[in-house]
Amino acid sequence: MGRILTFLVIGLGLMVGGVWFSHNVHLGFLDKVAEMGIPLDLGMTIATIGVFLALFPVIDTFYVKPLKEAIDSRNSELESTFTEAENLKSEMGKMRSDYEKRLADTEANAREQIQSSIKEAQNLRQTLLAEATEKADSMVKKANEEIEASRAKALTDIRSQVVDLSLLAAEKVVGENMNNDRNRKLVDDFISTAEVSR
Repeated sequence: MGRILTFLVIGLGLMVGGVWFSHNVHLGFLDKVAEMGIPLDLGMTIATIGVFLALFPVIDTFYVKPLKEAIDSRNSELESTFTEAENLKSEMGKMRSDYEKRLADTEANAREQIQSSIKEAQNLRQTLLAEATEKADSMVKKANEEIEASRAKALTDIRSQVVDLSLLAAEKVVGENMNNDRNRKLVDDFISTAEVSR
């Protein structure tokens, strides 16, 4: 408040003094300056400075201070906005980094699951192939055994028929019954030795 009062007193003093000086004092060099095309009234200039000094507290209070406060407020808002923007930029960078890490982890996990599924499928294929091979071998072995059993049975049946036919032929040739066990054993042994020598 003291500052405003000081400006008012000085301003009013200069206004009054300047008006008085302009009306009561005449300086000769001012006429020469006026002849050069520069009309200068030193008293009015001093009075104008006084008006300015008297109005300065009003201008300062109602114009300069609000303008300064508005500028400071705007600067503060801009700084806050820039700080927020930097924080958001940093946060976005962090989120991007997290996203890229999650994406890489997801891709690695998917690759791992695919590899695991492929390995599992290959193992299943090997197991099924081994089972199929084993089953096929078993079927071939069983078929061979059945063929061998059928062959042995067929040979036994043929041998029995050959013995019967041989005895029947010998009976016809000799003319008596040759169907006894001893004769049957002799023909059977003969056929066995004939098969071995072949």
